[in-house]
Amino acid sequence: MRPSRGTTPPPDRPARCREHSHEPACMTKPADLDRRLARVQLLLLDVDGVLTDGGVTWNNQGIESKTFHIRDGLGLKLWQRAGGRTGIVTGRSSHVVQLRAGELGIGIVRQGVEDKLATAAAVLAECGVSWEETAFIGDDLPDLPVIARCGAGIAVADACAEVRAAAALVTTLPGGRGAVREAIEHLLRARGGWEAVVARYSLRAG
Repeated sequence: MRPSRGTTPPPDRPARCREHSHEPACMTKPADLDRRLARVQLLLLDVDGVLTDGGVTWNNQGIESKTFHIRDGLGLKLWQRAGGRTGIVTGRSSHVVQLRAGELGIGIVRQGVEDKLATAAAVLAECGVSWEETAFIGDDLPDLPVIARCGAGIAVADACAEVRAAAALVTTLPGGRGAVREAIEHLLRARGGWEAVVARYSLRAG
């Protein structure tokens, strides 16, 4: 039987927010989503398809370039200022990723990774955090084991269906188009820290 209008889906479905005036858009939340997001201390990221839109450009000299979104960069800075830690775990290797990480003050960078779950576990051990205190943002099948294992698995809007199904939160924005910033806003709101961020900029404008 088709559910009536307004029926709430089961609580274990990933969250995807609807836009309204003050909060980022949020699909129906798992019952404990806010608690899980509030516990996060370490945010791990894939690169291609998450910090970028998945496209890769090569020039005639074989030099690779990527395009990053400025709002994602600001979001990562805000996360770090709030005391959060950030790391990159990606399957490809690129000099431009190292440059972008350096620009954003991200010291944990693991490139050329074949087994993301094992690499993420090693990063957690180095940082002294648990899986429950970790979030991972991904978009494709190599990210699936980490998203399923960590406390807050997050999929970008255009992630593959399997990753979206496993994630606790699915952003409304696609990879490379502000999805990381959106996810960080959710993390900071769950901590109760987003209003302080906005207030800081409001005071500057006043």
